[in-house]
Amino acid sequence: MKILTQLPQEEDDSAIDLTPMLDVVFIMLIFFIVTASFLKESGFEVNKPAVQQQPPTEESQSIVVKIMADGQIFIGPRRVDVRSVRPNIERLRAEKPEAPVVVQAHAEARNELLIKAMDAARLAGAVDVSIAELN
Repeated sequence: MKILTQLPQEEDDSAIDLTPMLDVVFIMLIFFIVTASFLKESGFEVNKPAVQQQPPTEESQSIVVKIMADGQIFIGPRRVDVRSVRPNIERLRAEKPEAPVVVQAHAEARNELLIKAMDAARLAGAVDVSIAELN
């Protein structure tokens, strides 16, 4: 009588097929690459004032609009309301038509006032509107 000490070995066919998983990964990769190329960040273009080596002459001086931290707006030495920025810039542009407009805003000033001042300058006919930080 013969006793079997070992059971016959059966082949193990329980391997996982990775092909569908790789297909899904490649499809997701292609999807993210395509959608990332169509994403566009919104914003607006800022014109920084150019550095001048010589002091400005009288005819090339800028129209400066200063926005303080507490919300006060100054054009030159005069304090003005946000609604009167446009008429003041129009008046100054009548005197100096080629003068650029520089909006100097304090770091703690509200962005709303900065945008309103820039819009008022554009509506007043200023083509060159720049932003500078007020110290």
